[in-house]
Amino acid sequence: MNERYIAAVEISSSKIVAAIGKTRGTGTLDIVAVEHEASPEGCIRYGIIQNLEETSTSLGRLFSRLEQRPNIHPRKIKSVIVGLGGRSFKNITKEVALSLPEDTEITDEILVRLRDQALHSAIDNTLEVVDAVPRVFKVGNSVTSSPKGMVGNHISGVFDLIVCRPELKRNIRRSLDKLHLDVDGFVVTAMATGHLILSPEEKRLGCMLVDMGAETITVTIYQKGALHYFATIPMGGRNISRDIASLGVVDAKAEEIKITSGNALVENNVPNLNINGLKLTDISNLVVARSEEIVANIIAQIEYAGLKDADLQGGIVCIGGGFRLKGLLELLEMQSGITVRRGTLPEYVRIEDNRANGVEIAEIASVLYAGATLTQKESLFMPERGAMPVNGVLPLDSEPEPEKKPEPEPKKKKSFFEKMGKTIGNIFSGADEDDTDLLDD
Repeated sequence: MNERYIAAVEISSSKIVAAIGKTRGTGTLDIVAVEHEASPEGCIRYGIIQNLEETSTSLGRLFSRLEQRPNIHPRKIKSVIVGLGGRSFKNITKEVALSLPEDTEITDEILVRLRDQALHSAIDNTLEVVDAVPRVFKVGNSVTSSPKGMVGNHISGVFDLIVCRPELKRNIRRSLDKLHLDVDGFVVTAMATGHLILSPEEKRLGCMLVDMGAETITVTIYQKGALHYFATIPMGGRNISRDIASLGVVDAKAEEIKITSGNALVENNVPNLNINGLKLTDISNLVVARSEEIVANIIAQIEYAGLKDADLQGGIVCIGGGFRLKGLLELLEMQSGITVRRGTLPEYVRIEDNRANGVEIAEIASVLYAGATLTQKESLFMPERGAMPVNGVLPLDSEPEPEKKPEPEPKKKKSFFEKMGKTIGNIFSGADEDDTDLLDD
């Protein structure tokens, strides 16, 4: 990775997160700035933007705050990597093949052709293919996960097509288009986190990665080093908060009570206390019941994937804000009988922003790293000194040129009023020339 800045954004039902990372040219990524804010109410459902204007406004505020950071200013963001997630995501298994001349060596070019064939496979027209992840290849009669360099006259591959509803990508593009920002690429967040958070050994042994958000839980299962299963469960941490809110408190207070007083595990001696007028015993009963339902749905994915508990020797790895609930990791381990750990960032991803927590930014960090490794693009640019202002605001390091006043003329000269009538240039007139292309819908 050459030294450059990468900007990324991830949009979910509960929050929007934007971040900037810097590659050092040594394979490491420094996360230099992270900003987030709650998603506009009702504007994003299950990962799909419903209100372009409000979402665009929120994105604009986040990018503006990033650009104002001392370690970023006066650089400006011109493009972003976008992390994709949501309820409509799932995988479709597809096998494709190529016939080759006799004794052909398998090259990267041939593998790209095979993957392109998978990407353009005919599927349900209500879905769009966003990625094709290879599971296994076959060259002649030999089955392999690394076909490059082998020789044969026929190659086939089994791919997992990652699909979603087309409006998910389209509405993100349209929201960024309002800010005149380009998209350097889309990354499936679940794939990016699997690449960054899980070790090759865990994938080889068989493991499950669970990302629990507000409205969805994404489950990816790996076997023999490759993706085996991908699913999205339409439930999350917000289900627990709504259960608490049903006792008679507003949603924000219910969320606070869940984090500070909730426990996914059954407690034998719950204190006879009231929290904001609610009995702690009532809160405990609701949280435990919903937590057990969530855990049961997660464990059920193992069977849906055609596997058994013994096939996950690498364990279950958990990320996402939903796992902030006390006791939820322990409950999952107890009910599944499988080792459970919290996902953490590897050493080669470093956090320079002291306001960011590695556990809480696993997803955006993974999207940033994917952008740094999969593209060679630079997301930021240094504006020319004295550049025209954007939206009527000058860069902090430039000052407006003082308005020149006309020299007073002797009263006897009749041309005085003519000179006073001349137009004085206004430095705020006109629009900036944008060197980025507007995005297609």
